[in-house]
Amino acid sequence: MSDQKDEMSSMVTVLSKLNKSGYTTQFKPDKKGLCSMTTNKNYKPKDVKIEHFYRFEGESDPGDSSIVYAIETNTGEKGTLIDSYGAQSDPLLEAFLKEVQSIQK
Repeated sequence: MSDQKDEMSSMVTVLSKLNKSGYTTQFKPDKKGLCSMTTNKNYKPKDVKIEHFYRFEGESDPGDSSIVYAIETNTGEKGTLIDSYGAQSDPLLEAFLKEVQSIQK
């Protein structure tokens, strides 16, 4: 298990592995829900599953903390979303995630 943790220690590594696993779309939160930057389709919280998430902390500055979400939609579109976490997180995304029914680790 520690080999996997070492292997997944950088955001670039995680994003590359997710991309190879089919998570090719990038998502962003907006007032309508979660928007695919590939198809411009908007998804409601009931339409997505968070398959996994990865947290990263800045070595010198705790304010450099971020999280990568691996997302699959009800249409089969798969992708990622990157956000800060803690006080710097996006309030639109925070509200959206509170309504998502399926969040895996």
